[in-house]
Amino acid sequence: MPHRPQSACGLGDRLFRHQLTATGVVVLAIMAAVGLFLLLRAAQALRAVGVVKFLTTAEWQPDVHKFGIAAVLTGTLLVAAVAVVVSVPLAVGTALFISDVAPRKLRRTLVTMVDLMAAVPSVVYGLWGLFFFQQHVIGLSRWLSDWLGWIPVFKVDGTQPGEPLASDSVYTASTFVAGLVVALMVAPIQCSVMREVFAQAPAGEREGAYALGATRWGMIRSVVLPYGMGGIIGGTMLGLGRAMGETIAVYMIISPVFVIQPHILQTGSNSVSSLIALHYGDASTFGMSALMAAGLALFLLTLAVNFTASSIVARSRSGAQSEA
Repeated sequence: MPHRPQSACGLGDRLFRHQLTATGVVVLAIMAAVGLFLLLRAAQALRAVGVVKFLTTAEWQPDVHKFGIAAVLTGTLLVAAVAVVVSVPLAVGTALFISDVAPRKLRRTLVTMVDLMAAVPSVVYGLWGLFFFQQHVIGLSRWLSDWLGWIPVFKVDGTQPGEPLASDSVYTASTFVAGLVVALMVAPIQCSVMREVFAQAPAGEREGAYALGATRWGMIRSVVLPYGMGGIIGGTMLGLGRAMGETIAVYMIISPVFVIQPHILQTGSNSVSSLIALHYGDASTFGMSALMAAGLALFLLTLAVNFTASSIVARSRSGAQSEA
């Protein structure tokens, strides 16, 4: 049985261990307190309509006890799905370029720029998306609708493929536009996670691939990507959790509707977070309880996604470096 070093049993180590344990307990206690607060505040609304009806109703009229998150939850998942589909290839490519392609002198600058993108406030992304980015996406939305409109998710009601006189307004304030803006917000977070994991790919295996005649892309494909698969999955899920909880940018871009809207290119969408932002100021006591119930559902959903992502990322960083 291996002998435990004496220094590991010293007073300093015990204090450090207790401090870390206390910190972890405090974090979990705060998280549990937030969940308990939401549950207590949401209890009145959930008792009035029931959990099943709350999850399956698309209306939002809490004062007459007709409300549910079916529509806004669908919009939340669609915005997050668009964001992840766009952001993951962008994040993977950027992370690979920084870790394995960019010159060493340029890497620190690129890392700083990516980190600065993550630090930009959500309202700035929202203003940029609303007043600049949206008008430049209309052409792409129209093209997708014309050529892929036979797929239900890309269909736009009231337009015909190739119709030159179709109004641009049917393509604005859509799930697609909001998802693209959110993709640019979550891509830096995903890139940071993936970059750290890619950088830990064993140097010995990298050099072995080169010694066997592999090109740089061959080395990346055979060594870096398999080693970093856990980081890719973990970064993707962390970005998904962020995308589902994004509020201000989505609230500023979309045109809120309270029907299940599966057409991502068509104007009108909604999300749980934007629903809360929209009705928080004028909600009655019961309406506030309904908003808390919506917040509780989003809290539990993002919590499950983030916990899963954290476990995957932790496992992806456990691989030992090979000696070079």
